[in-house]
Amino acid sequence: MTAIARIALLSAVLGLSACAVQPPTEHQAPTPFPPSQPSPTPSTSPVPSKPTVPAKPSKPLPRTSASFAPPPGGNSHWDPKLGVYVLDDQPNTFYRQRTYYRWDSGWSRSISPNGPWEDTDIHGVPGGLGRKFGQ
Repeated sequence: MTAIARIALLSAVLGLSACAVQPPTEHQAPTPFPPSQPSPTPSTSPVPSKPTVPAKPSKPLPRTSASFAPPPGGNSHWDPKLGVYVLDDQPNTFYRQRTYYRWDSGWSRSISPNGPWEDTDIHGVPGGLGRKFGQ
């Protein structure tokens, strides 16, 4: 036998042996398509109505944020909707990331809760504050 014939025969044997070693794949029947309109189920008895009870919050709102430190030395609580701390003893005064924000017919900001206050616009306050005060 020539070398080319031997190589061809050896390749054919190895190729066929690989097919014999692999387990056969299982063919699953395709899942049927769901009907476009479910058929209504007839009811033989009336269903009693249940009174609606307002859902209770599963847990109280957090006093602090997991991402932002609270203001130093001030009574405050974290408002997750606004994304800031709300100072309890100063109306419309907020804190986040070493900056205080105050709403008084317009926005101002400061590095201290007592000022001095610098005027700013909606772009200078956290997004939740701007949405709350409609700016």
